[in-house]
Amino acid sequence: MDNPSGHWADGGKNDLAGCEQSKSKRLVSITEAAKINNVTRQAIYVAIKQNKLKASKDSTRWTIDLDDLEDYRRQKYSRTKSMYNGELLFDNKQGFYSVNQVAKQLNVPAQKIYYATRVGLLKASRKGAAWVIHQNDLDEYKKNYLGQRDSQGQAI
Repeated sequence: MDNPSGHWADGGKNDLAGCEQSKSKRLVSITEAAKINNVTRQAIYVAIKQNKLKASKDSTRWTIDLDDLEDYRRQKYSRTKSMYNGELLFDNKQGFYSVNQVAKQLNVPAQKIYYATRVGLLKASRKGAAWVIHQNDLDEYKKNYLGQRDSQGQAI
């Protein structure tokens, strides 16, 4: 039983205060949300203004529920989740990679991969606005061109 002081007989706060306390732990500021998402405060603010992230303003300070932040993170645009004609563009399990993924795998600049596709050394296909490279084409490029030198001793 509780008494007029708002404490339970065992010394704990009453249930209502506990609910308020647990609810306040679920709210974060824009700065905290930015740290959690590893983005700038401005990025969080823009997401709020574009109605992509739910938040409420308590007098002068924005607060964001952690559940809403998680929903935003799940729905946030990611190139790896891009679709084309109902299929994943860069389905790594099927052997399809982006130019940046290939560049990272080969430890070369992305511009080198774009150049190799432009001059025909590396086969790639366009799907919408994106270049997609298949693992077989990547293996062929590695075998035939990567590490080879041209007549002036430059890497191809």
